[in-house]
Amino acid sequence: SSNRVTLFEGARLIVGDGRAPIESSAFLVESDKFARVGRKGDIRLPSGASRVDLTGKTVIPALIDAHAHIGYMKDLTSGPQNYTRENILDHMYRFSYFGVAASQAMGSDFGDLPYQMRDEIGAGKYPEAARFLTAGRGLAPEDEVRPDNMRHSAYTIRTEDDIKKAITELASRNVKIVKTWVDDRNGTVRKLTPDLYGAIISEAHKHNMRVAVHATGLADAKGLLRAGIDIFAHMIDDVDDELVALFKQHPRTAVLLALGGPRRTTYAPWIDPPHPLVRETVSPQQIKRLRDRLAGTTPEARERALASWNRLASGVKRLNAAGVRIGVGTDGGGQTGDQFIGWTMHTEMENMVAAGMTPSEVLVAATKRSAEILGIDELGLVASGKSADFVVLDASPLDDITNSRRIADVYLRGKRVDRQRMRAGWTGATSAAP
Repeated sequence: SSNRVTLFEGARLIVGDGRAPIESSAFLVESDKFARVGRKGDIRLPSGASRVDLTGKTVIPALIDAHAHIGYMKDLTSGPQNYTRENILDHMYRFSYFGVAASQAMGSDFGDLPYQMRDEIGAGKYPEAARFLTAGRGLAPEDEVRPDNMRHSAYTIRTEDDIKKAITELASRNVKIVKTWVDDRNGTVRKLTPDLYGAIISEAHKHNMRVAVHATGLADAKGLLRAGIDIFAHMIDDVDDELVALFKQHPRTAVLLALGGPRRTTYAPWIDPPHPLVRETVSPQQIKRLRDRLAGTTPEARERALASWNRLASGVKRLNAAGVRIGVGTDGGGQTGDQFIGWTMHTEMENMVAAGMTPSEVLVAATKRSAEILGIDELGLVASGKSADFVVLDASPLDDITNSRRIADVYLRGKRVDRQRMRAGWTGATSAAP
């Protein structure tokens, strides 16, 4: 069916670049690409083509989660023992179910498997799976590398020679983004020195690779910006005038916010009662565990979390106002626990609006901008020549960002994803929850 042609008509179309939506749109999909995009009535139905009426629906480009940890979480366990082909594939189907077309695993991958999965999914072997992008093994200081964390297989970095070896090996695997960590973990870890993280950045740049860092401290962030860092994988704890000035001097540097961990301690209405999408994809035991954990937050811890959230939110507002490139990376599947793969994309978008971004800015961040940050040209926009990856919604996320959860259909590479079959496999639910 390589020459299937379908005309989709009547939807409110949000193309992904921040422009006002096309209220009654038409777009033609030929095989796996958008061929033409315009208004209803402007595009004729080619002979032999089928027509899909989307009147009353809203279409957005498929979303992109630029920071995840894929293959670790499985039911109530999380760890490298779950890192199998089946579990990685299950996670990529979960992303697809939630309207996410691609996700970047940030430094927790190991062995040959991630490269095989990246290439097989990229070649279309699993047409309903989201694209799996990998940073391979991250580069970490000695203290970060422990058998019980996600850095168990990271390259241990003590010298510049270690860095050259690691980057050369990652380059040979066609890795585009290198992950590293600059964080003393509240004084428990000797973090990478500026000499070493500077060497990681310059060595990666020699190979035309970019560097994403886990670093949330203000002083570290300034040092990293001066050293030419490409991507912050988390929001920085504090923002001051000097930091804003440094971002203006480095306009290509991007920030992925990963606000879910900090926010949900004080705000998670979607777990009690569980949102239908959560009920359809997560076991009752895992839902209960997160619910109990959040309910058990002490008043003091809640107070601290709220102060921390308010500080992060005001920082996001400042960076956004300064024109800093912000993408969406959720840390889904990460070690904070029960960060449900795929679902975190939608809560993160709500968090970004709560932090002061507009729904339109957040949709650009979640589509076009995240595609640019990850270097995946084929995604991020509904535009001719791009891959036909899009989500059909029952309501517009421009009116309320949580409408991104009102998913009617997901299309990847021009084909409708069988979400009902996926759902039945996860929770035995044959129809969507009411």
